[in-house]
Amino acid sequence: MTIAVHPGQRALMIELGIPENYGSDPLLPIYAEAINLVEAGPNIVGRIQSLTTGTAAAWQGMLRSIQDEEIELVMVSGFRSMEYQADLIRNKLAAGQAISEILQVNVAPGYSQHHTGNAIDIATPGYKPLLEEFENSPAFAWLKEHAGRFGFTLSYPRNNSEGIAYEPWHWYRMEI
Repeated sequence: MTIAVHPGQRALMIELGIPENYGSDPLLPIYAEAINLVEAGPNIVGRIQSLTTGTAAAWQGMLRSIQDEEIELVMVSGFRSMEYQADLIRNKLAAGQAISEILQVNVAPGYSQHHTGNAIDIATPGYKPLLEEFENSPAFAWLKEHAGRFGFTLSYPRNNSEGIAYEPWHWYRMEI
């Protein structure tokens, strides 16, 4: 979903030192924050995560479909507000990272699929979360083969057109 940058988003970008032309080359879609969310279960540290109704149902469907397999899928994160996305960046800035480095891994507020409530970061036991090593897990192999049945696609494959770092753990479900 592409929408115009709104004043609150622009203010966050200025505060964080994000270049004014961010998102124009390569062109990145802007995502509105979801309004209607439901609880979708706990994440890897036990915090309840929210997703849209359809995406929560699809996630639960995936979990049911692997019950008899030797695969475990664990949610790391679901919905994130623009303010939460800004906090992720603030924390990295406070730790001394340059904004140019941060933006290679974390998109600016307003540009995250997590704002929609339709994106899930997924982990599995035995593999550190949010690292490329997830691609070597049986869970990732299962997702590549079966996630499409539930409407999920891998958002950021290697060498993606958005120029975003490869994220084998990040899966998105387009709601119509």
